[in-house]
Amino acid sequence: MDRNLAFDLLKRKVKNKNLIKHSLAVEAIMKEIAGDLNVKGFSIKGKEGRFDEDVWAITGLLHDIDYEETADDPLNHSLVSAEILKEEGYDDEIIYSIKAHNDVHGIPLKSEMDIALFSCDPVSGLIVASALIKPEKSLFAIDAEFVMNRYKEKSFAKGANRNAMLSSEKLGYSLQEFFEISLKGMLKISRELGL
Repeated sequence: MDRNLAFDLLKRKVKNKNLIKHSLAVEAIMKEIAGDLNVKGFSIKGKEGRFDEDVWAITGLLHDIDYEETADDPLNHSLVSAEILKEEGYDDEIIYSIKAHNDVHGIPLKSEMDIALFSCDPVSGLIVASALIKPEKSLFAIDAEFVMNRYKEKSFAKGANRNAMLSSEKLGYSLQEFFEISLKGMLKISRELGL
């Protein structure tokens, strides 16, 4: 799995810089969560094994690859991504997680990676919005508690699906822990995010 090839594909399909930054943020969070779950030895199926952090990261990076193409047809969002990624030779587990992250399709979240992507997509937006209301406009100016307080404000970042974020509990995280691990991942790429 080549991250550079995946990023090149993203840049060919997505031109909006903020959407690219969103994809980078979700990539970073997915990688952080996979690593954390590996350390904890967590599995929803009770089986031994490790999660491939690179696969999770690439899944996060490519999850909205069709967003601009389906902007006027949101019911096809993620389905077009699946077609693109199948043509490019990506693994079925990546394609499935990406299809399932758009809950309009009713595709069940089966794996830890499915749940993580579904949870990470909206939390990245909540964290960015939280950072942008601070005078510093920086991820370093916020913490998980600040994000939690913004989460509780239903009128704040209304587009960030709070129910999807709650799915992180299926991975063994409290909401506070989920915000901490997500922010930790994003802080590692703060320069690329401009935050």
